[in-house]
Amino acid sequence: MEHIVLDKTDRRLLAELDKNCRISNAQLARKVRKSREAVKYRIAQLQEKGVLLRFITSINPNKLGYRMFKVYLKLENIPKERERFFDELKRNKDIYWMGISDGAFDCVFIILSHDVTDYFEKINALLSRYKHLVVSKVLGTMVDTVQYDKKFFTNEEDCDQVMFGGDTVNNRVDSLDFAILAILANDARIPLAQLARKVNSSMETVRARMKHMKEKGIILSHRIDVDFNRLGLEFFKAIIYFRELSPKDEKALFVWMKMHPSSLYAIRSLAPWEVEFEFVVENYQQFNSIINEMRQRFPHVIRNYEHLIMIEERWMPAYKEMLKGRPK
Repeated sequence: MEHIVLDKTDRRLLAELDKNCRISNAQLARKVRKSREAVKYRIAQLQEKGVLLRFITSINPNKLGYRMFKVYLKLENIPKERERFFDELKRNKDIYWMGISDGAFDCVFIILSHDVTDYFEKINALLSRYKHLVVSKVLGTMVDTVQYDKKFFTNEEDCDQVMFGGDTVNNRVDSLDFAILAILANDARIPLAQLARKVNSSMETVRARMKHMKEKGIILSHRIDVDFNRLGLEFFKAIIYFRELSPKDEKALFVWMKMHPSSLYAIRSLAPWEVEFEFVVENYQQFNSIINEMRQRFPHVIRNYEHLIMIEERWMPAYKEMLKGRPK
C-alpha cells in the first residue's frame, strides 16, 4: 500500500478536526490560514485518499447504564478456526470493540453489559464453543480510559483529553436523544439543520439536547477516525505492570502520557496489570524508545511490560445496539 505524505497544512487541518470536528469551515480556515474553499477541498481530498475515514462522536457507555468488560485471548495456530471465531465476534451484538493483534495476545475485545451476571453467562457461553482454540484468557473490567487528541499530526506536547468509563449512571435518555446519538456517532460533522430534519425536531431542541448530553458526560467529544496504515503509522498497546504506585507517582505518569506526542489512550483496568498505554508511531523502534524513556523516568514504578501491535480494530455491533436504547 502506497503511503500518503501529508503537508503541514493537512496535518494542522487533521489536528484541528480531531479536537472538534464540528468546527465550521470558516473557523477552520482561520486556524490553518487558508480560505474556506481550500479547507473544504483539502477535507474532500483526505477523504478520497482514504486518510480521513469518518467524523465520529465519542460516547461514554457507562453514562448510558453499561459497564465495559474486557477479554484478552491467546489462540491456537489453527487459521480456519481463528477466522471462524473472528467472524462470529464481528456478528456478536454484545461486543462493543474488537482488536486483532500480534504479541502478548491475539485478540482483545470489550463486552457491554448492564450487570456482571449477564456478562459472566455470555462470555462463558462464547468461550466454551471455542475451548479447542483458546490457549489462555484474561478477563478484566475497564475502570476508565483517557482519550487524548491525536497530537502526532503536529507533534504538540499538550492536548485536551476526555474520559470513558468511570461510574455507571442510568441517565434518562429518550428516543430523540438516541436518534441524535445514532447519527452523530458516525457523522459528527453533520450540520445542525440537517441533523434536526433527520430526527424530525427543531434546531433549538437538538442543540439543547446535545448540550444536555455533554453536561451529563454521555457525549464526550467530536473527533476523526483516520487510517493509520495509509499514513505509514502503526498502533501499539503497552501493557504495564507496576511495582507500586502512589497517588503522586500516578499523577506524574499520566502527565507524562498526556504530554507525549505519540500517546492516544491510557486505560486503567481491573486485571493482572495496572494500565495499558496506546501509541501511534512510525515503527517498532520508535515504540521501543518511548517505552525505554518511560522506564527510565519511572524506574521505581514500572516493573515489567508486554506489548501488542494492533493489526485490525473495529467498532462492533454492540456499539449500534447501545444507541438504540434499552429494550422495554
